[in-house]
Formats: sequence, C-alpha cells, structure tokens
Amino acid sequence: MARPCREYNCSGVVNSQAQNGYCDKHASKRSNWNRRQDRSGSTTQRGYGHVWRKLREQILKRDEYLCVICRADGRTTEATDVDHIVSKAHGGTDDQSNLQALCSPCHKFKTACEKGRGRSKS
Repeated sequence: MARPCREYNCSGVVNSQAQNGYCDKHASKRSNWNRRQDRSGSTTQRGYGHVWRKLREQILKRDEYLCVICRADGRTTEATDVDHIVSKAHGGTDDQSNLQALCSPCHKFKTACEKGRGRSKS
C-alpha cells in the first residue's frame, strides 16, 4: 500500500516498508545511523576504538568503579564514564594521569561547564 513520504511538504510516495517512510528523493533520511556516521565518524574514527576501550577499563578499575567527583564530596556513586581532565580539544592526552572515572551526571555537568553551559551545583 502506497503512503506519503515522511518528509515535510514532500509529495513523494513510499511503496514498501523497507523504505522506512521516506521516498527515493529523501532516501538519505531513512537511517539516523547513517546521518550520525556522516557527521562524526565511527567510534574508531573518532579515537575510541579497541585501544580506548582497554584504557577505559583500566581507569575504571584504578578508580574502583567510583565517580571521583562524588567521592571527593563524600558520596559513593558508580562510575560509568571515563573523562579527559583536560579535554583533547584543549591539548589533553589519553595518558592515564589525564583520565578520571565519573558517573554520568557528573560527566554531563563537567562537559557542560567546559562548554560554558553549566549551571552552578547547589
């Protein structure tokens, strides 16, 4: 059964389920995965391949799978992320001394502060 294309204001027709709702003219929108790949590259292309995964595991073990920021505040929170203390964009490296284990909320807050969008924690 033919259906209209999902693209706004498109008069194209979708003939099969395999088209994921987009006509041939908008085929590039059929997969968000492809869009993300085009924009940022794969994890390996961005420097987070096998070597990073091994290093990440070492840092989590070193920090006992606990968030170092929460730990400094007297809280015990499981670390899920490994963060560059000095970001790679600002000259930081993947050296173990520049890496720390963080919980997801602390990592998001730190990243937002670095980008100038963080709210003060109170």
